[in-house]
Amino acid sequence: MTTITFRTDRDRITGFLCQGHSGYAEAGTDIVCAAVTSAIRYVETVVNDVFGLAASVRVREEESPSIAFRLPGGLSPELEETTQALMAGLMVYFSQLHSEYPDSVEVYEEV
Repeated sequence: MTTITFRTDRDRITGFLCQGHSGYAEAGTDIVCAAVTSAIRYVETVVNDVFGLAASVRVREEESPSIAFRLPGGLSPELEETTQALMAGLMVYFSQLHSEYPDSVEVYEEV
């Protein structure tokens, strides 16, 4: 199962930790893992390459694969609003994946 835990500080989504494989299909053919990975890569690309921010991204592929993503602080009000909308959209997207594949994806919020 893939678990995605969004981390928050007050009303601000600060990042997330994605762990595990969905188990929906074999590695390389798992559409749920592909959907999760694609969404994460999209958000990372927008935040770091389009907005030019320095969000922290750590990828571990050993026995317990994971991706950790953390937004930087001190953003301008406009960038803060935009990145929060992007992160909220990602949370909604993963929640919808959970609705479609409840045995493969779990979404949590950690305060």
